[in-house]
Amino acid sequence: MPEQAANWWQVAETEAKNKLKEVLRDHEDGLAIAPTNYTVADAVNDWLTYGLAGRDEGTIETVTGLSRTHVIPGLGARKLRDLSAEDVDRWLAVKARTLSTRTLQGLHSCLNRAVKRAMARDKVKRNVVELCAVPAGRPGRPSKALTLVQAEAVLKAAEGTSMYAYIVVALLTGARTEELRALAWDHVFLGGRPDASPPQPPHIAVWRSVRRGGDTKTRKSRRTLALPARCVEVLWAQFEDQGWQRLAAGDDWEENGLVFSSAVGKPLDATNVRRAFRVALKDAEGIDADEWTPRELRHSFVSLPSDSGVPLEEISRLVGHSGTAVTEEVYRKQIRPVIQTGAVVMDGIFKRAPER
Repeated sequence: MPEQAANWWQVAETEAKNKLKEVLRDHEDGLAIAPTNYTVADAVNDWLTYGLAGRDEGTIETVTGLSRTHVIPGLGARKLRDLSAEDVDRWLAVKARTLSTRTLQGLHSCLNRAVKRAMARDKVKRNVVELCAVPAGRPGRPSKALTLVQAEAVLKAAEGTSMYAYIVVALLTGARTEELRALAWDHVFLGGRPDASPPQPPHIAVWRSVRRGGDTKTRKSRRTLALPARCVEVLWAQFEDQGWQRLAAGDDWEENGLVFSSAVGKPLDATNVRRAFRVALKDAEGIDADEWTPRELRHSFVSLPSDSGVPLEEISRLVGHSGTAVTEEVYRKQIRPVIQTGAVVMDGIFKRAPER
């Protein structure tokens, strides 16, 4: 019995010393008031709740999804004060087996910002996440462009769907998806401006996007684009259809002045557009709808005029790039010599739709 009592006393003494060391460490670190059970999940949830003020809805949705799907399940149970750089490195290495490098960068950013916020509030002394490099992940799915045959099949399949006008305008003008979702009727001139000097043909002013603050991606992205005849026709039809939707919705209609909206006038989000796009393509001949995204209509716009001879510099200007490098390396899939430009070429590629 005396021996057991001595062993118990030694264990209790060791535990007491460890507790004292923790208290002294916290005091030295300036964390005497910090709860000892504050976890990574607590830090991440606090950042998601209070640290995203002023961010646009798309950003909040993205970081919330990354945090809830990957960060909290992987590291959330760890006490924040005990989180080590090795923990983060191992976690990122496991994620790198199944996720792209871009997604890994997003995960690292979410965790880093959450811990930074916790550090600023005396929950932890230092941010070990900043010590960790992001590993290379799996290659992302490369973007692709429709061939002329595929593009015609897409337009044929989409006709009569809610996405028809959106798909036609995206494919024939090269506007970004976030630009089309923010396009307002005030920036659409279907009759052109014949009295202007010089006269202006039908056009759209791509001056807004759904990005934070409503700005386009870059200064050169702010541009005015002539409309091919097919775009003019579908936009007139879109204007008429939206009028009927407004009447049907009655008091439920939410007026935002948007060209592309929900059946009650609300803005479309990226998920709405992607889902409706794939539904519109489900019967397209030779097309697997699940393998295509709306942004690839823009890629197709770059490739098709290039194939018809439009100069690279002119294509870069039409799609709002600051130079030709991005157009050349990312978007253009085919190369042809220089001939003509813009809406004139697209009118030639996609013959004007027959009168209904």
